[in-house]
Parts: sequence; structure tokens; C-alpha cells
Amino acid sequence: MVFDLRGALLKKAEVESARLDDFEFRLRARTFRLLAERHGIAPRPLVAEIATDPDEAILGRHPALAQAYPECRALARHQLITERGDPTPYKLA
Repeated sequence: MVFDLRGALLKKAEVESARLDDFEFRLRARTFRLLAERHGIAPRPLVAEIATDPDEAILGRHPALAQAYPECRALARHQLITERGDPTPYKLA
């Protein structure tokens, strides 16, 4: 039996990419949910916009949210790291 190093590295890359994509999606959703709550807007429609548009386009349509965006993104990132751990890729030892 032979260890397939190439296969293991490809699998690691696939798992890491999926994990980082998941974290980024959760970060975007939580950021816009926090923005909606802060400004008294219904969060569902606002969060639904992340499926079709980049953050800049959403903020362009909702200029009142743009000023609080960096603070809400930092808070969302802190909350997610506390809940799910640091998204930094794992190193092969």
C-alpha cells in the first residue's frame, strides 16, 4: 500500500477552500444582519442581497449602512472566531 501524497494535498486544499468559503459567507451574512439590526431594518431582505451582489453594490443602494460597515464587519468577525475558531489555514506539520 502506497501513501498518495498528491491526493492528500489536493484533499487538504479542497477542505481548506470549502472551510474558508464557509467562513467568508458567514462573515458577510452576519455583517449585514448586524447592520440591519443597528439601523432598524428588516435583516432578511438585506441579507438575501448577498447572494446576488457584492458588498459594495449593496452598500451603494443603502448608503446609510456604509459608515457602520467596517465596525459591524469587525464585530461579526470577532463573533465568528469566538464561535467557530480562527479561519487561518491549517499548516501541514
